[in-house]
Amino acid sequence: MMKGEAGRMQHSDKPKQEGHIWGSMRRTAFILGSGLLLLVAFWNSVTCLHPETSMTSLPRHLQRFWGASGYFWQAQWERLLSTFEGKEWALYIIGATQVPVLFFWAFNGLLLVVDTTGKPNFISRYRIQVGKNEPVDAEKLRQSVRTVLFNQCVISLPMLVFLYPILKLRGDPCRRELPTFHWFLLELAIFTLIEEVLFYYSHRLLHHPAFYKKIHKKHHEWTAPIGVISLYAHPIEHVVSNMLPVMVGPLIMGSHLSSITMWFSLALITTTISHCGYHLPFLPSPEFHDYHHLKFNQCYGVLGVLDHLHGTDTVFKQTKAYERHILLLGFTPLSESIPDALKKME
Repeated sequence: MMKGEAGRMQHSDKPKQEGHIWGSMRRTAFILGSGLLLLVAFWNSVTCLHPETSMTSLPRHLQRFWGASGYFWQAQWERLLSTFEGKEWALYIIGATQVPVLFFWAFNGLLLVVDTTGKPNFISRYRIQVGKNEPVDAEKLRQSVRTVLFNQCVISLPMLVFLYPILKLRGDPCRRELPTFHWFLLELAIFTLIEEVLFYYSHRLLHHPAFYKKIHKKHHEWTAPIGVISLYAHPIEHVVSNMLPVMVGPLIMGSHLSSITMWFSLALITTTISHCGYHLPFLPSPEFHDYHHLKFNQCYGVLGVLDHLHGTDTVFKQTKAYERHILLLGFTPLSESIPDALKKME
């Protein structure tokens, strides 16, 4: 009877499995959309910066609003350039390292409050692996934070400093004119695709027995991840699998510092969400990467597109975690609305 039930469940899951690629595409769209929302708030050129530009496809009041916003941010950027005149490298360091790190620790600081205290209960209800990290082991957390700070200060910072003269060869990242809105959307799409390819293959390579035990096993000490351990990794892994996939896109595109700052910040927030251990409302689903930490040999990528193409998510597709791998648009935890089969039977 159990076998028959399992057979029926597997058969009923087939349409969902076949549709998984669309879920991956929706995740891609969410990341690109997040960048769009940031740009709506902070960018300079929805109206392409030129007052004479015709935008007949948009209502006139939107044109005036975006135009004013664009000129405002362009003016602020030019003020920064005048302040750092002759010291553009310092402005680059602040934008490429300090601003993204500020976002990283602000977000993770909030998550750590929940991880260490279990409060507020509203957040802890959304825990993916129930019973794990309740609360998180204090000594293990301290060790992880020390490693993350080491990776950020001793590895990431010098790499990004070294990136500056290379970027200058591709075009000054602190050039006076901010990129257009449409150009940044193109950049964001290219950055995302490059990161998916480089992260998937470097990550899968690190799972090879020749590298796993000495390098990647450190990251997998956390079978139930928390947000801050997104950068908890062996130095080699941090270079190959964390930094390079994110840096290559801006290098290829010869990006402006504003694009680099937005992209690095978005990348750090996204990887924090993937590791946070909570499937929170209105945020991208972390079920995919959380399952990778639980089972080790599934779900290697960021978006899931290459996992679908290579078949490295077939086991994941047969689980309740896969059914829960959606954008939560309500406030009922998915662990309650889509409970594990065992709990459902009980």
